[in-house]
Amino acid sequence: MDFALTQEQRMVYEYGDRASQRFDHAYWKKYAEKSERPAELYKQITDDGFLGIMVPEAYGGAGQGMTEMLLFMEGLANNGIPLLNLVVGPTMTMGLMAKHASEAMKRRLLPGGCAGEIRFCFAITEPNAGSNSMEITTLAKTDGKGGFRLTGQKVFITDANHADYAMVVTRTTPRADVKKKTDGFTIFMVDMKKKGISKTLIPVAFPVPETQWQVFFDDVTLTEDDVLGEVGKGFSILFDTLNPERIILSGLCTGIGRFALKKAVAYANDRKLFNKTPIGAYQGVQHPLAIARSEIEMASLMALKAAWAFDQGQPAGEFANIAKYAAAEAGIHAVDAAIQTHGGNGFTKEYGIYDLYGLVRLLRTAPLNREMVLNYIAEHVMGLPRSY
Repeated sequence: MDFALTQEQRMVYEYGDRASQRFDHAYWKKYAEKSERPAELYKQITDDGFLGIMVPEAYGGAGQGMTEMLLFMEGLANNGIPLLNLVVGPTMTMGLMAKHASEAMKRRLLPGGCAGEIRFCFAITEPNAGSNSMEITTLAKTDGKGGFRLTGQKVFITDANHADYAMVVTRTTPRADVKKKTDGFTIFMVDMKKKGISKTLIPVAFPVPETQWQVFFDDVTLTEDDVLGEVGKGFSILFDTLNPERIILSGLCTGIGRFALKKAVAYANDRKLFNKTPIGAYQGVQHPLAIARSEIEMASLMALKAAWAFDQGQPAGEFANIAKYAAAEAGIHAVDAAIQTHGGNGFTKEYGIYDLYGLVRLLRTAPLNREMVLNYIAEHVMGLPRSY
């Protein structure tokens, strides 16, 4: 297997190095503390053509794949610029539309998405379903006239306040009325300006630019033109969204981990105690950082394998779930080791390490918690009996 990146892929990966010369971690942190979208950075990313990495050139995109999207995210996060919105917009929503939308929907939404003129969010999680998406109750009933009426509630919807369209995972047949639990799912692209949609902010306890929302749908009118894929067969394409989500979040975790470790190494080389020796010379400081770096690189390699498998049209669930588990754990360990290296300074705003902990810790729990990821690996990869 060839592990070398192409010249184009290397340029995508190194984009974060170039972007950080103007939009560094301090810039990201300023917007994170205000929970505001870093508009100048997104404009630069848009102008440079990176919003449409996974969209074919015919619709205004770059015509690249999951591998390039992963490298782009990881390169930004390596420089302390983690952007959750790149997960739900360019990766999950636009990537799925590029593969499965009708020609009319592609031409209606993708060029504007690539140009930054149309923004997207992704809505699957519900308060009473959580990780068990089979039990979602948001329902789009047929109205007898070729249309649908959408009613339900979604939670933890990233940047729903900025979105022009939401990719909403619904049932068009209730769970009780299907023989197979994966039947009856339909995915809609919902115009967020439609009557009957309301939103409520969910405050989070750590700084990030993105915000989380509850979204309510009250008898929202939809048409067949709003259907992504086929009515009742949405589940068959859903994992073309969920696997990329896990892959790209792996890149975000490993990138944050590298950024934290880079800061820890710089501090450990500079900080001197006792006999004026840098603290980085002591194995008690070195080894946790070396272990964390090893974990980061192993997780990064698995994420790259998952992205490669996805791009080749091969089953990617095994690799995507292992990568997500490994990267979340590695990111937590790396940030924790960096905090410990900084001692008391690790908890100050000046050094900016502790701010990152909430984000990497979130990704052990979301979008699919560690326990459910391990259940998947145990059952689908190792062949153990289902435990729930």
